[in-house]
Amino acid sequence: MSYKEDNEGKRSCHRTELYASIPQTCLPIVYHPDYNITFMGLEKLHPFDAGKWGKVIHFLKEEQFITDGNIAEALEATEEDLLVVHTKHYLNRLKWSLVVATITEIPPLLFLPNFLVQRKVLRPLRTQTGGTIMAGKLAVDRGWAINVGGGFHHCSSDRGGGFCAYADITLAIKFLFERVEGISRATIIDLDAHQGNGHERDFLDDKRVFIMDMYNRYIYPGDEYAKRAIKRKVELDWGTEDSEYLQKVELHSEGALNEVRPDIIVFNAGTDILDGDPLGGLSISPQGIVKRDEIVFRAARRRGIPILMVTSGGYQKKTARIIADSILNLHQQGLIEAEAMVGEGSSSLQIP
Repeated sequence: MSYKEDNEGKRSCHRTELYASIPQTCLPIVYHPDYNITFMGLEKLHPFDAGKWGKVIHFLKEEQFITDGNIAEALEATEEDLLVVHTKHYLNRLKWSLVVATITEIPPLLFLPNFLVQRKVLRPLRTQTGGTIMAGKLAVDRGWAINVGGGFHHCSSDRGGGFCAYADITLAIKFLFERVEGISRATIIDLDAHQGNGHERDFLDDKRVFIMDMYNRYIYPGDEYAKRAIKRKVELDWGTEDSEYLQKVELHSEGALNEVRPDIIVFNAGTDILDGDPLGGLSISPQGIVKRDEIVFRAARRRGIPILMVTSGGYQKKTARIIADSILNLHQQGLIEAEAMVGEGSSSLQIP
């Protein structure tokens, strides 16, 4: 895939480090230790496991699936990168600790000077956002990519919430639309337990983006306005279990991809569907989550469509192990490759 030329009528793109070439020796798995949020224990005041991303990497290293040298190191999204989607007004509001405390649902942050909030909370989120943008380009180049973080699907261009301060899914798609030849249609398959109202608001009137969203109908955010953007809406009841859930995942993932063939799939793979999650309200087993991810990847790879996976919500300590197990299963099923590529410009994307 080549970069789009400025003379195609597209607006001139700013210079970004996020689309810098990734060595062929790296797997399309994106991560940086800065993803993890640790600050005097304040992160424990939110049910989110703010260190889960590093734990996923630890488990993958233990299984000898990855090493420090063969994963792509995420870069922090700059203000110029963020302005591709976000308004200047919204980014300026993040300079107020009260605003960040409200978005992240960690009230004590409002008492901290904003430079600390920026460094300890927002920088990790900006780094994960950069990772999602990078993974979008990697998915097109390699056929698949996984950002071990990201999936901030409650944030839109001018509004954050639900621990989501930056609209990484919208950003990844808009970067691809603006910069990469042949990418003009995207499908979002959002399987987090919550409605993805952020990207829905951003793409409400954009016919290039097809959104499938499957979520617990009774929980946050209940954004009726944003629901107008969903092309394939699957609303679940409290306590939905594996059999019904996986049947719906397969039916609607296949249906969505048969209805519109995209150039890229963004898979929001939240693990807050896990039985016992304090916020998700569903009853899916660890094996059910692993199978869900396999179904989505199989649907993408069978059609030869690049897929970007982000990990999104997941509020129990055991979710990191489940994410790692899912990635290992994708490899065991032959849906992702564990060997780094050789040969510049080659692609692992198999087109039937």
